[in-house]
Amino acid sequence: MTQDTWPGIELIDEPLPAHTITLEEAAEPQATVALAPAVNPLHAVDIRLQACVGEVVLTVGELLGAREQAVLPVDRTLDAPVDLLLNGRVVARGQLVAVEDRFAVRVTELPLPLGI
Repeated sequence: MTQDTWPGIELIDEPLPAHTITLEEAAEPQATVALAPAVNPLHAVDIRLQACVGEVVLTVGELLGAREQAVLPVDRTLDAPVDLLLNGRVVARGQLVAVEDRFAVRVTELPLPLGI
């Protein structure tokens, strides 16, 4: 392995011809999640969800050798659902969409209700 290549990843000084994808524009947001009145105090606790589009495995040396414009292919296809994570655990899955000039996730898979 040379200093300029990683397995499966091409590092060059000029921008790579990466494909630009067009995200589907989501329709007007539907009603936000409606919760029952504060029957349970847990319903008022703020949480932070993360959307994970995939992972790439490489060595620290490969990461340190990265240059601007390097393209790191992740382990998922364009049509694969993204994971919604809470404290590192998948709690839902969805489709990556665009809402105006921002990314959004249309939830497509939910676990059974927790009943809390």
